[in-house]
Amino acid sequence: MKGLIKIVKEKNKIIGFIGTGVMGNAMAKNLLKIGYSVIVYTRTKEKAENLLNLGAIWKNSIQELVSTSDVIISMVGSPKDVEEVYFSDSGILENAKQGTLLIDMTTSKPSLAKRIFQAAHSKKLLTLDAPVSGGENGAKQGTLSIMTGGTEEAYKQSLPILEAMGKNIIYKGKAGSGQFTKMCNQMAMANNMMGVCEAIILAEKSGMDPKSVIDTMSVGTSNSWVMGNLAYKMIEGDFTPGFYVKHLIKDLTIALESAQELNVAAPGLELCLRLFKELEGMGEGDNGTRALIKLYKIKSK
Repeated sequence: MKGLIKIVKEKNKIIGFIGTGVMGNAMAKNLLKIGYSVIVYTRTKEKAENLLNLGAIWKNSIQELVSTSDVIISMVGSPKDVEEVYFSDSGILENAKQGTLLIDMTTSKPSLAKRIFQAAHSKKLLTLDAPVSGGENGAKQGTLSIMTGGTEEAYKQSLPILEAMGKNIIYKGKAGSGQFTKMCNQMAMANNMMGVCEAIILAEKSGMDPKSVIDTMSVGTSNSWVMGNLAYKMIEGDFTPGFYVKHLIKDLTIALESAQELNVAAPGLELCLRLFKELEGMGEGDNGTRALIKLYKIKSK
């Protein structure tokens, strides 16, 4: 009975959701599905129409949304957008009521997450940096991995809400820790994608069936999420975006800046970023990240 009372109490909270692009839209939809009251704001109202049809309430500004929310989730495009949403005069920090829980789920700079935490703490607001992994499919299915940083109190208060959007929700420590974890994830994933591309190209050039080679590799030591979810699509020429090339470039840029700030050698990361920028220069920025194999095919002629 106590557990049920807690769930009902949580769902009585009003959640303000800022940013309803591909990821944010699906995440807000999952909150609505399980009964949360959701109010939304995004730059282009049309992007939120499906949510309004499901019962979300539209607000005409961030200031209006913030003043009526108990919890505020932001899922915007870039660190610059996060800074504007949080630090402008009409933004979150200037207008949130005391005790509001702020959850930034944008992949952003760890240093910015720390700034938000410090500014919010002085205003008696709770914050959590909570970037996600899992792409569009994970957002739609509510199976995102969510990496969180902030106080344990903020994490505990956020958990019932995050559980509506993800399955693997991990508390990593102080403010910025969620963003640092996401940077590590993106670094490893991008390096892995290079390796998978190279293996496919080598298999093709040697006259073997690349699908058969991937079948063998996927039950060995080289198996990975990239191999299991993207390798066959690379071979088939399916580059439909689950995660855009242009968005990975943003993430890898943040990761490299973070590595440089901490004096961490990251030659693999530098190469990944250079290759994905080259891929974007070919007009592939709006394709899925697995389009990297196109660049390898050109280089291997």
